[in-house]
Amino acid sequence: MRYASAGMKILEFLKSRLHGVPPVTPVERILAKRWVKERLKRLFPELRHDPKALEEAYQALSLEPQPGAGKGGSMLFEVVLPGKIE
Repeated sequence: MRYASAGMKILEFLKSRLHGVPPVTPVERILAKRWVKERLKRLFPELRHDPKALEEAYQALSLEPQPGAGKGGSMLFEVVLPGKIE
């Protein structure tokens, strides 16, 4: 059984590499954007009642896709913060 599970992982890896990264669906994009905005509202309470400032804060994060960097070769989004963190 131990060899079967290792073999399955190898097969899953090969399948993901051969088929490429599945595209992100519009629904997944909407849900991800909503999740990020909810987290921004929790971190910065002043954004709760200011939709324009919330959208600007979301855009300032610069979410950059890293194809194939996630689990099983899936898309991973990296948050790039503006400026330096001290």
